[in-house]
Amino acid sequence: MNKVVTVTMMISILAVPASAAQLYRWVDDSGRVEWRDTPPPPNAKSVEQRKIGGNTIQTSSLPYSVQLAAKNFPVTLWANNCGEGCDKARAHLNRRGVPYSEKDPQADLGAFKKVSGGDLGVPLLFVGNTKLRGYLESDWDDALDIAGYPKTALVPVRPAAKPVVPASKPEPQPPSPTANGYPAPAQ
Repeated sequence: MNKVVTVTMMISILAVPASAAQLYRWVDDSGRVEWRDTPPPPNAKSVEQRKIGGNTIQTSSLPYSVQLAAKNFPVTLWANNCGEGCDKARAHLNRRGVPYSEKDPQADLGAFKKVSGGDLGVPLLFVGNTKLRGYLESDWDDALDIAGYPKTALVPVRPAAKPVVPASKPEPQPPSPTANGYPAPAQ
């Protein structure tokens, strides 16, 4: 019967959540080893205090298949505020859940000229060593499929980019009234 109680107690101790991660081991007066989540009595011998950690494994937030595709075929998008083409390019990568780095050709023109072969058109996409000029959905899908990226996002990668709208001119304001209620004369 003593073994049944000890086994039951061990199972209940191991079943406690990781937040109650304190465990005590000691030898009682009869020479039996005790395991409890409460401190031992004062007459206990060979007291040990142990911390129990969780049994979870830290992983990336990306599924393994996406991690593998990103490792073997990293995606780089060269784009700027080119309008509909660049906006569609970003939305396409986000819709498929493709992790990518985005580079602005205007910020590093020398590097962009080198990788683009002198053609300054954007968007320019690299999937591994495959270079795709401009945005054509079917070509982008083919390259991403071959690389092993999912057809739809398994987890959100980044919010869709909002196009940059140039600042508009402020609307003219009517002249402010003077003390007598009429507009001030133009000078």
